[in-house]
Amino acid sequence: MKNANPLWKFFCSVTLTIVLLLSLAITSIIGTVIPQNESPDAYLHAYGAFRYQLLSALGIFDMYQSWWFQGLLLILTINIVVCSIDRLSGSWKLIFTRSPKIRPERFTNRSDARTLTDKRNAEELVSVYEPIVARRYGFCKVTRSKDGAVIYGEKGRLSRLGVYIVHLSVILLLIGGLAGSFFGFEGYVNIAEGEATDTIRIRNTGQIHRLDFQIRCDDFSLTLYETGAPKEYRSALTILEGGQAVKQKDIIVNDPLRYRGINIFQSSYGKLQPEKMPRPETAVAGPAEAYTLNFTSRASGMNYAVSAKVGVPVDIPEGLGKFVLMAYEAETAFRGMDVGASLKGILTPTEGEPVEVLLPLKFANFDKMRGGDVMIAVANQPQEKFTSPQPAEERYYTGLQVTNDPGVWLVYTGFILMLAGCFVAFYLSHQQVCIVIEQLRKNSRVTFAGTTNRNKLAMKNTTEKMFKAMTDS
Repeated sequence: MKNANPLWKFFCSVTLTIVLLLSLAITSIIGTVIPQNESPDAYLHAYGAFRYQLLSALGIFDMYQSWWFQGLLLILTINIVVCSIDRLSGSWKLIFTRSPKIRPERFTNRSDARTLTDKRNAEELVSVYEPIVARRYGFCKVTRSKDGAVIYGEKGRLSRLGVYIVHLSVILLLIGGLAGSFFGFEGYVNIAEGEATDTIRIRNTGQIHRLDFQIRCDDFSLTLYETGAPKEYRSALTILEGGQAVKQKDIIVNDPLRYRGINIFQSSYGKLQPEKMPRPETAVAGPAEAYTLNFTSRASGMNYAVSAKVGVPVDIPEGLGKFVLMAYEAETAFRGMDVGASLKGILTPTEGEPVEVLLPLKFANFDKMRGGDVMIAVANQPQEKFTSPQPAEERYYTGLQVTNDPGVWLVYTGFILMLAGCFVAFYLSHQQVCIVIEQLRKNSRVTFAGTTNRNKLAMKNTTEKMFKAMTDS
């Protein structure tokens, strides 16, 4: 298709395809070298505060979910669609015409054309040669003229669509990947035996995601080898809707429970040990979307309350620098002592090197020991009221991975189409043969040739067999 639109020409460019594929290959190498979706602490120790913030802003730590990587996939999808339309428009008449236009000179001028002379007239030769062509080719057409006749045969015209089927499969794979990236999720949740939940924590962002149903762990069983290594761990799960059980299944590793497009995998387990501490009437709150932090200036004595989210830097009043919350830990050890649930962050003073700050939720003045120009404390945590210790009871929790990928069926369809398209493109061909009969004064001259768009050696063998059948008839 010839189109003067510059935007069409841009997306129709094969050069653009090559640049996009190279870009995706290079960035995929980066995504392989740099571990993805690790904890902020791991990245901070590996790259330092400045490089961590730079690479995090570029989305390198979750590259395959980043806007620019998804943008590359989207542009590649548009590029393939436009290129396919542009090429198909030129081949449409050749593939789907009911009465192909026959040009005998296209065959008679070939270097591999074969010629013979026969004493029979053109009409007699047509009655002999037409069945030979018709037996091998689904389409056979005879055109007669005062100078002779032309017998044309072809098959496999639709095989030219093989490359477009492959293009369509790639488009479906890309769209399926984008659909999963934009609309799907991957999260995790720990559920104690006998308990249920309808919330999970998204792996990449740490945000809470609410499901349309509840997952209940009815039982957890663990089988060990003689060495003590885990052999199999199994969770008996029940899906609840409106308080009613709608589905039950025992899951093990690589045998998930599937419900309404959501997959629930067995990924980990652990043992609950309530005997280690008193049972609280009001437990310490778990990870929140935002925390209120109190910054106290040692110079002025002023106290400032600032709301902070994990991973988002905040400015400390009085020009005392910046602080960013990096992670929440349910259990934290400090110099061999268990300080309970804590927040970890990075303090970058106006002058000096960044330092890691530990903020146990139970000890408001813990950061005072660190020294420095500013003291930090967490303000918005509920108080704990403890009752007497409860008797020890061995219980397990199951660690589940919960995923939803709405584009998975597009990916499966694209994979099947790619296999079909590759088979059509590489193993089938568009074959054409033509017998030109010229009526001379006392005899007839016969010219025979064939052509194909691929597998020319097989076509050569076919034409040799046909020519032998012609000479023997």
